[in-house]
Amino acid sequence: MVELPEVDVVVAGGGPVGCALALALSESSVSVLRIADEAAAAERPIALSHGSRLILERLHSWNSIPHTPIETIHVSHPGFGRTVLRSVDHALPALGYVTAYSDLVGRLSTRCTFLGASLTRWEDDPDAVVVKLSGRAETFEVRARLLVLADGGKVSGAGRTRDYGQHALVCEVAAERPRRGVAWERFTPEGPLALLPHGERYALVWSTSPARARSLIDCEDGKFLAQLHEAFGDRMGEFRSASRRAVFPLSLRRGPLSPHPRVVAVGNAAQTLHPVAGQGLNLGLRDAWELAQMLLDARKPEIGSPGFLNSYVRRRRLDRYAGIGFTDFLVKTFSNSFPAVSVIRGAGLAMLDTAPAARNFLARRMIFGARALP
Repeated sequence: MVELPEVDVVVAGGGPVGCALALALSESSVSVLRIADEAAAAERPIALSHGSRLILERLHSWNSIPHTPIETIHVSHPGFGRTVLRSVDHALPALGYVTAYSDLVGRLSTRCTFLGASLTRWEDDPDAVVVKLSGRAETFEVRARLLVLADGGKVSGAGRTRDYGQHALVCEVAAERPRRGVAWERFTPEGPLALLPHGERYALVWSTSPARARSLIDCEDGKFLAQLHEAFGDRMGEFRSASRRAVFPLSLRRGPLSPHPRVVAVGNAAQTLHPVAGQGLNLGLRDAWELAQMLLDARKPEIGSPGFLNSYVRRRRLDRYAGIGFTDFLVKTFSNSFPAVSVIRGAGLAMLDTAPAARNFLARRMIFGARALP
């Protein structure tokens, strides 16, 4: 076993949240070792809020990331009622941005070095955590004051899981009459359908029943595009082409922010959300930014201590549970076909559209999180 130098922080994860944390700590007195496997980043579009743009600007990374702005978000459901959020109403250049996950990870990872290895386990030590790593041909061991789990999708420790009974179908589509800068969130009885502007095409995230998702994967392109048009409506005319489709199951998973002594979880390692409203990655970037600020302000002996971990948990509690609650509420409220509930949903959307203060409250928390601070 190869012993590596002792460090203040080990960051386990090759995704954007782990990269952002490592970058925020670079060129500081806090020593960091980021570990990640060398697998290629997934080719899929993702949505970043304007608040996430501000974080990436502070990391001097935003200008190198190709992106398509979202200036308007149109929210609707079948029947009466819809609302529209506009960036001009909030004096912002855009409400959010769509980029490729591979572009985001690629730009961030090139600016922060990493050790190509996998986290296998860790052991408690009186004043440190002993992290066990596995590389291609050898194993490693490193002592750290704090281990940060940022390996997305692997919620750590005992937590809660809710199966939404939905699968998300993702692909890119071209529309007959595209609307520049407009994103669409369409709530259907089987689940939300989102179309996000991505270059000249739209990124589709269609949440539906597992059986229908399988049928949409298996059918030929013309039939698939016709069904998409039926579910979405005629606001952009016919859908003319689609890229290769993929499907994955949807659930809510959440675990403790500090699952073990001297260990903290951020991003999808702490909570994995339904993709409705695109909150998951943005919440994770706020996790990383706030943790970085705490580490930069802490004295070395405090890093990873019980007091440090308890303070992090308290500081992230409001934003975290607001994000979880908001997405969970949207899924449960809008993913059913009960007539009475449909009427209430429509009335709610219509009232929101006539209440600028309420729209502003909602938009700012989607953009900046529960604290609504840029």
